Amino acid sequence: MNYTLDFAVLLPHWEQFAQGCWLTLRLSALAIVIGLVVGLLTLLGKRSSIAPLRWFAEVYVEIVRNTPFLVQVLFIFFGLPSIGISLTPNTAAVLALSLNLGAFSAEIIRTGVESVPRGQFEAGAALGLSPFRTFRHIVLKPALRTIYPSLAGQLVMLLLTTSIVSSISAEELTSVAQNIDSATFRSFEVYIVAALLYLAMSTIFSTVFKAIDRLYFAYPTK
Repeated sequence: MNYTLDFAVLLPHWEQFAQGCWLTLRLSALAIVIGLVVGLLTLLGKRSSIAPLRWFAEVYVEIVRNTPFLVQVLFIFFGLPSIGISLTPNTAAVLALSLNLGAFSAEIIRTGVESVPRGQFEAGAALGLSPFRTFRHIVLKPALRTIYPSLAGQLVMLLLTTSIVSSISAEELTSVAQNIDSATFRSFEVYIVAALLYLAMSTIFSTVFKAIDRLYFAYPTK
């Protein structure tokens, strides 16, 4: 094996790598915000007394959770134009990531809500609160405390999942790495650097989520 590592050839491309990291973080942040809103609305739909809404929410969750993400993003980008809905690669990437996170987060939040004692709901009703206000002010925080580690793990997974949207030419770190690879023909070095950058970003995400956990969800010490 005569291959010699040469990372110096990548130095002129450091700005492209940095831009790729920024694009990945921006894509992740946007998908997280939209995905969590979708997840919460889906949970409310699953708990709704309106049968069609409840059925739609359940079907959406089952379809997304039981199909590969790559198939989902390809369907959105290549399939929807067949019915007249054409999206740019970046828009399709955000939509696919948001819908994927929405389904998984809905199930994660559901387990948290179901862990809250029934008496909490009854207390809200006794105080004259609407179901929505009871959920917001009495149920949500205890539920989030229960599911926060799982939810944080899902958000870190979303960050890493962004690499798949390079399959539709969406702009993020993996697509940038592919362009640099085409220019330098140093695949081994390029993808080592890309992997290390993903590791760094996921570590930052995990550190931030742990800090939020200690700040907002840790039980007070006596």
